[in-house]
Amino acid sequence: MDRRTFLSLGLLAPIALKSGGVVNAAVDYDAQDATITMNFAKDPRKPKMTMWQLPSQHGPQMQSYVLRTETGETIIFDGGWAQDAPYLVDLVKKECGGKVDAWFLTHAHIDHCGALAEICTNEALGNQIEIKDLYYNFPPQEWLDEHEKGSVKDTKVIFDGLAKFKGASHAPEMNQKFEYGPLSIQCLNDFDLELTMNSINNSSITYRLDVDGKSILMLGDLGYEGGDRVAKLQGERLSCDFCQMAHHGQQGVRRSFYEIVKPSYTLWCTPDWLWRNDTGKGDGSGPFKTCDTRIWCAELGVKEYFVMRDGLIKLTF
Repeated sequence: MDRRTFLSLGLLAPIALKSGGVVNAAVDYDAQDATITMNFAKDPRKPKMTMWQLPSQHGPQMQSYVLRTETGETIIFDGGWAQDAPYLVDLVKKECGGKVDAWFLTHAHIDHCGALAEICTNEALGNQIEIKDLYYNFPPQEWLDEHEKGSVKDTKVIFDGLAKFKGASHAPEMNQKFEYGPLSIQCLNDFDLELTMNSINNSSITYRLDVDGKSILMLGDLGYEGGDRVAKLQGERLSCDFCQMAHHGQQGVRRSFYEIVKPSYTLWCTPDWLWRNDTGKGDGSGPFKTCDTRIWCAELGVKEYFVMRDGLIKLTF
């Protein structure tokens, strides 16, 4: 399925759903919003890091994570659409003192970068928080436009927004490590301009996070070919306790990739309609492969699924 079809179905599905799909209309964050809270810390009284998986504020798929260490550093991965920005900003203000030490973007798609682009261009919103460092490594805009013509308008919004970022921008390098108190983040790959199929997803930069004996793998929207490349580059280093499921859990990396990761817990940036593969005519009525991936996870012995459809999820490590 091409990107344009996926996005169009994603935008229409929440409208078509008659039951089961809850579109979060919140603008302000409230700590009581968390519908799932779980503690994985060695000492439950003194967690080293808190991670929030944010819900979509208007229905389509998106990806947004906020991390806060015990030593006061705040790290964000992606952020979602422009419509998700107010909720994200409010959470950062209330939970993180309004300051972001590092913002990592996985790839140049609007459902991952739109929130940051909005924050960079909307002064009323952007002035509410301070962002120190931005990390992203995208292929040239001209290359992206050539190989994914359906995303040209969105790509322009992203690049125009990032051009207005007021902090310091950096391109993470493969195997580079970043330390934030008890949290270590390692960049696992760069992009390959020869991967012109599913081009933007396959340019996703992936990260391994380690904190207090627990490991988390961030895959963005990595596709088959990009996943094969990362597996070849990193091998068993991909093995992690927690895995963010590639491309919202549908048509991301291959099963063989997850067999290397061997996650005990999975993170799904997946709304209800996509989780159930429902575009308005009932479970399984859509073209998405989410249910296939869920079968893989069950067969691989995954213990727990943390799914965006359930709302705000708060995990401590």
